Amino acid sequence: MKAEPERPVNVFGAPLAPCSSDPVTGFFRDGHCNTCEADMGSHTVCCEMTAEFLAYEKYVGNDLSTPRPEFDFAGLKPGDHWCVCAARFLQAADEGCAPRVNLAATHARALDIVPLSVLEAHAAR
Repeated sequence: MKAEPERPVNVFGAPLAPCSSDPVTGFFRDGHCNTCEADMGSHTVCCEMTAEFLAYEKYVGNDLSTPRPEFDFAGLKPGDHWCVCAARFLQAADEGCAPRVNLAATHARALDIVPLSVLEAHAAR
Protein backbone atom coordinates (compact mmCIF):
# COMPACT_ATOMS: atom_id res chain seq x y z
CA MET A 1 0.00 0.00 0.00
CA LYS A 2 1.20 3.46 -0.86
CA ALA A 3 1.95 5.58 2.23
CA GLU A 4 2.71 8.86 0.47
CA PRO A 5 0.22 11.73 0.54
CA GLU A 6 -2.08 12.05 -2.45
CA ARG A 7 -2.34 15.37 -4.27
CA PRO A 8 -3.25 17.90 -1.53
CA VAL A 9 -6.44 19.49 -2.85
CA ASN A 10 -9.54 20.55 -0.96
CA VAL A 11 -13.21 19.98 -1.78
CA PHE A 12 -13.14 22.95 -4.16
CA GLY A 13 -10.10 21.68 -6.09
CA ALA A 14 -7.85 24.38 -4.59
CA PRO A 15 -4.66 23.75 -2.58
CA LEU A 16 -5.39 22.07 0.75
CA ALA A 17 -5.17 24.55 3.64
CA PRO A 18 -3.69 23.48 6.99
CA CYS A 19 -6.12 22.09 9.56
CA SER A 20 -4.12 22.29 12.81
CA SER A 21 -0.55 22.33 14.04
CA ASP A 22 -1.55 22.61 17.73
CA PRO A 23 -2.53 19.89 18.19
CA VAL A 24 -0.79 18.42 15.17
CA THR A 25 -3.41 16.53 13.20
CA GLY A 26 -3.71 14.45 10.07
CA PHE A 27 -3.04 10.87 9.06
CA PHE A 28 0.59 11.90 8.46
CA ARG A 29 0.65 14.23 11.51
CA ASP A 30 1.63 17.05 9.18
CA GLY A 31 -1.14 19.47 10.18
CA HIS A 32 -3.14 18.76 7.01
CA CYS A 33 -5.97 16.33 6.24
CA ASN A 34 -3.80 14.59 3.66
CA THR A 35 -4.63 11.00 2.80
CA CYS A 36 -3.30 7.99 0.93
CA GLU A 37 -4.22 4.38 0.15
CA ALA A 38 -3.07 3.31 3.64
CA ASP A 39 -5.52 5.73 5.32
CA MET A 40 -8.36 3.26 5.71
CA GLY A 41 -10.35 5.72 7.87
CA SER A 42 -10.11 8.57 5.35
CA HIS A 43 -9.04 11.19 7.91
CA THR A 44 -10.01 13.93 5.50
CA VAL A 45 -12.58 16.25 7.16
CA CYS A 46 -11.11 19.20 9.07
CA CYS A 47 -13.44 19.84 12.02
CA GLU A 48 -13.57 22.17 14.99
CA MET A 49 -14.20 20.02 18.04
CA THR A 50 -17.26 20.64 20.21
CA ALA A 51 -18.13 19.11 23.57
CA GLU A 52 -21.12 17.44 21.92
CA PHE A 53 -19.06 15.86 19.13
CA LEU A 54 -16.33 14.70 21.52
CA ALA A 55 -18.98 13.09 23.76
CA TYR A 56 -20.54 11.43 20.70
CA GLU A 57 -17.18 10.10 19.53
CA LYS A 58 -16.51 8.65 22.98
CA TYR A 59 -19.99 7.07 23.02
CA VAL A 60 -19.38 5.32 19.68
CA GLY A 61 -15.99 4.05 20.80
CA ASN A 62 -13.56 6.67 19.49
CA ASP A 63 -12.42 8.55 22.59
CA LEU A 64 -10.66 11.65 21.29
CA SER A 65 -10.76 13.59 24.56
CA THR A 66 -8.78 11.33 26.91
CA PRO A 67 -5.00 11.89 26.89
CA ARG A 68 -2.98 8.91 25.65
CA PRO A 69 0.65 9.72 26.53
CA GLU A 70 1.84 6.39 25.13
CA PHE A 71 0.79 7.71 21.70
CA ASP A 72 1.98 11.27 22.40
CA PHE A 73 -1.69 12.35 22.31
CA ALA A 74 -2.81 15.03 24.78
CA GLY A 75 -6.52 14.56 24.08
CA LEU A 76 -8.76 17.02 22.28
CA LYS A 77 -10.91 19.74 23.77
CA PRO A 78 -13.64 21.97 22.35
CA GLY A 79 -12.15 24.49 19.93
CA ASP A 80 -9.33 22.20 18.76
CA HIS A 81 -9.23 21.36 15.06
CA TRP A 82 -8.78 17.75 13.96
CA CYS A 83 -8.88 15.66 10.79
CA VAL A 84 -11.90 13.42 11.34
CA CYS A 85 -12.71 10.21 9.48
CA ALA A 86 -15.17 11.03 6.71
CA ALA A 87 -17.57 8.17 7.54
CA ARG A 88 -17.61 9.12 11.22
CA PHE A 89 -18.33 12.75 10.31
CA LEU A 90 -21.23 11.63 8.10
CA GLN A 91 -22.55 9.43 10.92
CA ALA A 92 -22.40 12.38 13.34
CA ALA A 93 -24.17 14.58 10.78
CA ASP A 94 -26.93 11.97 10.47
CA GLU A 95 -27.23 11.97 14.29
CA GLY A 96 -27.39 15.78 14.44
CA CYS A 97 -24.12 16.35 16.28
CA ALA A 98 -21.56 17.04 13.55
CA PRO A 99 -19.03 19.78 14.29
CA ARG A 100 -18.21 22.74 12.06
CA VAL A 101 -16.03 22.02 9.04
CA ASN A 102 -13.18 24.03 7.54
CA LEU A 103 -13.87 23.36 3.86
CA ALA A 104 -10.56 24.84 2.65
CA ALA A 105 -8.74 22.31 4.87
CA THR A 106 -10.98 19.31 4.01
CA HIS A 107 -9.40 16.97 1.46
CA ALA A 108 -11.26 16.32 -1.80
CA ARG A 109 -11.25 12.58 -1.01
CA ALA A 110 -13.83 13.28 1.72
CA LEU A 111 -16.30 13.69 -1.16
CA ASP A 112 -15.98 9.94 -1.84
CA ILE A 113 -17.98 9.46 1.39
CA VAL A 114 -19.63 12.76 2.36
CA PRO A 115 -21.73 14.76 -0.11
CA LEU A 116 -20.53 18.35 -0.59
CA SER A 117 -23.99 19.58 0.45
CA VAL A 118 -23.54 17.92 3.87
CA LEU A 119 -20.10 19.43 4.32
CA GLU A 120 -21.38 22.86 3.27
CA ALA A 121 -24.29 22.60 5.72
CA HIS A 122 -21.71 22.31 8.52
CA ALA A 123 -19.20 24.79 7.15
CA ALA A 124 -17.56 27.19 9.58
CA ARG A 125 -18.83 30.65 8.92
